Amino acid sequence: MRRDSLKADSIVKASGQLPGAILPGKRIIAFYGNIRAKGMGILGREPKEQMLAKFRRVQKEWQEADPSIPVQPALHNVTITAQGSPGADGKYRLMNSKATIEEVIKWARENNCILFLDVQVGWSDLETELPKLEQYLKSPDIHLGIDPEFALKTKKVKPNRKIGTYDAKDVNFAINFLARIVSENKLPPKVLTVHRFTQGMITNYKNIKLDPRVQVVMHMDGWGNPVLKKDSYRDYIVKEPVQYTGFKLFYEYDPRPAPHHMMTPKEVLAELDPKPLYIQYQ
Repeated sequence: MRRDSLKADSIVKASGQLPGAILPGKRIIAFYGNIRAKGMGILGREPKEQMLAKFRRVQKEWQEADPSIPVQPALHNVTITAQGSPGADGKYRLMNSKATIEEVIKWARENNCILFLDVQVGWSDLETELPKLEQYLKSPDIHLGIDPEFALKTKKVKPNRKIGTYDAKDVNFAINFLARIVSENKLPPKVLTVHRFTQGMITNYKNIKLDPRVQVVMHMDGWGNPVLKKDSYRDYIVKEPVQYTGFKLFYEYDPRPAPHHMMTPKEVLAELDPKPLYIQYQ
């Protein structure tokens, strides 16, 4: 691992990134949710073909808003989901079935999308949950998301009662986990999205250790008034920089109450600095 890391460092110093890296040469546009759940986001809320038609329109809007960067479409499926009931082992989380995961992989590949498998650990932890996804992450088109909101092991409350947290050491575990998979399987760099919309969701951000085999996106995941969303982006993403930035748009929640609205691609690009390279629609 040490020799490989030094080799990776030498490559990234010479070229700026490893071969096959998605960022910063493309902007990832993602539809988020769970294909088996209407309440988790646009990915599962509408019938498949209706959703995909909407997604193609959104991709076109982004490409027209910024022709200088190609759009990379993505599906972002919550694959390990926090639960209100503890389950047999008391961990308050449930993993999608093999059939569901294989189906969303098929959706992504049929539509020239990369795929993110998102993890909400409940009372479990990344060390326990991420190995369950390794067989899928060995594919070059499958990436990872981790959500501190639902990491509640230390708080000992049910999901949705409080906002959870990850420390830098948790993010570093995910980075190292992906970096190993990249090296062992000779893959292009993986993208890791980390959801964040409060100060406490990520602690000790300065201790996050980047690796050229993993591209880290700190993703502003809050909803509501555009002014509040922009403030959150500035306070929790820009002021505590890690690597790349992301921004979420909510079809249902951003427009409430009137006259609030969901920001357009042109507004996001004009009003956020730096311009995010990962955009997620829920």
